[in-house]
Amino acid sequence: MTRTMSVTTFDLVAMKSRGEKIVAITAYDALFASLVDAAGVDLILVGDSLASVLCGEETTLSATLEQMTYHGRIVVRGTSRAFVVVDMPFLSYQVSVTEAVRNAGNILKQTGAGAVKLEGGFEVVDAVRAMVRAGIPVMGHLGFTPQAVHALGGHRIQGKDDEAASRLVQEAVALEEAGAFSIVLELMPTPVAARVTDAVSVPTVGIGAGPDCDGQVLVLHDMLGLNEGFSPRFLKTYAELGAAVRDAVGRYAGEVREGSYPAVEHGYER
Repeated sequence: MTRTMSVTTFDLVAMKSRGEKIVAITAYDALFASLVDAAGVDLILVGDSLASVLCGEETTLSATLEQMTYHGRIVVRGTSRAFVVVDMPFLSYQVSVTEAVRNAGNILKQTGAGAVKLEGGFEVVDAVRAMVRAGIPVMGHLGFTPQAVHALGGHRIQGKDDEAASRLVQEAVALEEAGAFSIVLELMPTPVAARVTDAVSVPTVGIGAGPDCDGQVLVLHDMLGLNEGFSPRFLKTYAELGAAVRDAVGRYAGEVREGSYPAVEHGYER
């Protein structure tokens, strides 16, 4: 099950020091993981966004440890180069530090992934420190944190005033001091993301946080145009596969109904 990933946490940190941008993609299965890995991405995130993208839920809150472990394992199977990070789902790390370490350790044991990601700032610093002490690489996540969507009043940009921006900077520093090797910055003003990025020596990976982060991440299904109901301002689609899928299935359905598929050459001889 375990694969030897060419990219490591040390490589990602070194990329920041050299000014090289980190390319990250969120994917959920072996097939897509193998495609993005072959395309040369540096990091694949197995996001709890699978609850929304794959399962049709409105939020990420329903994602379970079992789901994240399963999808983490199959993504690792399809990966040979990129560093794989698995999201820790809601309530898998908030209850206690001991439970957080145990759940994070089990994710790595059962998936073969390289690291876990968890959301939050000061409130998760103790858990991050304990995980790192146990030998578990941790990626942080600041700004809009989807697991707190209800507490935040919806999908809102974070850090818009000076106090909130300063807190984000302080939380990023605290996460780095606790041992996080990287931090995702989501939905925050470009100048704030730049401040956070400058304040830490570990790489930041942005999504809806402007161009000054050390890297960028998009959900594969979103950037391929498969998730057609999701179109935030920060998203750029690089293909329109939703339309292509509808067209292909429509042509297949038409040929089946008119009897032209399968043709003789598509049959099996006994």
